[in-house]
Amino acid sequence: MPRAARFDRQVALDRAVELFWSRGYYASSMKHIEQALDMRPGSLYATFGSKSGLFIEALDAYVARTGDNFHMMLDCSPTVLDGLAGYLRSVVRSCDGSSEAPAQACMLVKTLLEINPEDAELLAKVDAVLALVEQRICTALEQAKAANELRPDVDCPRLARLLQAQIIGLRVFAERDVPDAQINQLADDMTSMLDAYRV
Repeated sequence: MPRAARFDRQVALDRAVELFWSRGYYASSMKHIEQALDMRPGSLYATFGSKSGLFIEALDAYVARTGDNFHMMLDCSPTVLDGLAGYLRSVVRSCDGSSEAPAQACMLVKTLLEINPEDAELLAKVDAVLALVEQRICTALEQAKAANELRPDVDCPRLARLLQAQIIGLRVFAERDVPDAQINQLADDMTSMLDAYRV
């Protein structure tokens, strides 16, 4: 008798990310989740505990994946600042019509705007994830400063907050029906802003 396919938690989490990004947290019913993950209710609850438990794990999976992409972009660039500029451009590309896949990072922004204040655990999770992303950018800026790519007077935590605010703003802006050319112009503006801090 053939063996049953082994459950792949990562595949399930990837599917959950896609579902929550496309529908949002509240509009994703348990029926939607069962269909997207191809799991029965009992298995879902046994594996993830609850809808919010699944969502929190999906956010963690998303953060791990985007972190890998972020570090790969830095590692493949001649300088840290070039890597950061490439990262900013990749964020923009994920927001314009040239991207075949949905812009996964929008999941964070959409969740931040969607979650009710009563869902304190989910709000705290999103806030922690955004803080982690900001710290990731700050660490890269500090590496750039140590490599004499940034001016000595640059306040890295402050610049990291500014860049994250720009990224969040771009994500919200891209939710509108605006031409790709305008979104791509924002990429030029964001990288030019970063250039102003170079040595």
